[in-house]
Amino acid sequence: MKKDPLVFISHRVECIEIIERYVRNTKKSSFMKSVQKQDAVIRRIEIIGEATKHFPKEIKDKYSIIPWQKIAGMRDMLIHEYFGVDLELTWNVATKDIPRLKKEIKKIKLELMQ
Repeated sequence: MKKDPLVFISHRVECIEIIERYVRNTKKSSFMKSVQKQDAVIRRIEIIGEATKHFPKEIKDKYSIIPWQKIAGMRDMLIHEYFGVDLELTWNVATKDIPRLKKEIKKIKLELMQ
């Protein structure tokens, strides 16, 4: 049974908003010292990446502006680099890439709801 693409999109929006809450009002220096925040953000990025791998190809093709492969690749890097997670990269993803992704994902969600 195929999952409704809207379910995948809604799940991503939820994860994105959780990441935004985790880093809201957080300075980079605080993030770098907080293993708890790091773990929380990393986990949500992993979930977004894993969900991306299962997203329907036709939707990925239609919305090729989103770097689907990079998102999935980030997940793989986080999962497999146990001792070498780049926290600078993780911070940049959480504070720069995630807000941009949210805009694009919300556009897709609106289109799918029509």
